Amino acid sequence: MADLITVVNKVIAEHYDVKENLKLAGNSMTDIDALFMLRKAYAGWSQSSVKELSEKQKQLAQSINALEQGLKRHFTFEEESLPPLFGEILMKALWHEHHEIVGQIDEAKKTLSDFKTHGREQQELLSWKSRMQETIGHLLQTIEEHAIHEEIILKMIKKAL
Repeated sequence: MADLITVVNKVIAEHYDVKENLKLAGNSMTDIDALFMLRKAYAGWSQSSVKELSEKQKQLAQSINALEQGLKRHFTFEEESLPPLFGEILMKALWHEHHEIVGQIDEAKKTLSDFKTHGREQQELLSWKSRMQETIGHLLQTIEEHAIHEEIILKMIKKAL
């Protein structure tokens, strides 16, 4: 039972850190660091001029890749550790949300890499920039909602334990 409470506490702590802009201890970039890096790149992206888009595109791509790697580690931990707590039905829902997030990350990466800034008209660049902002905004919202869903369930489980 103590091991289950430890798992619950770890996942809740990671979600709390995401919401509170804190970093987890460790030498490698975590999913939390990557999420904040993506937020920072996204803020710079939305405020950049057409001339700056190429550099911002590279920064945003790095942030998305870092977020993807961190979330893969986090999702693997959850998918290996939470089945005894969540049971089959909740694990299916968790797995579905994880795959939705991974799909949105793939969509963001594709949208970002498919577009070349050189030789484009200003209106075309601005249209693409707007589409990219929408894609990243939706991804961030989905990740935050997912963390809230899990946290509610984990707090209820923690009470029961």
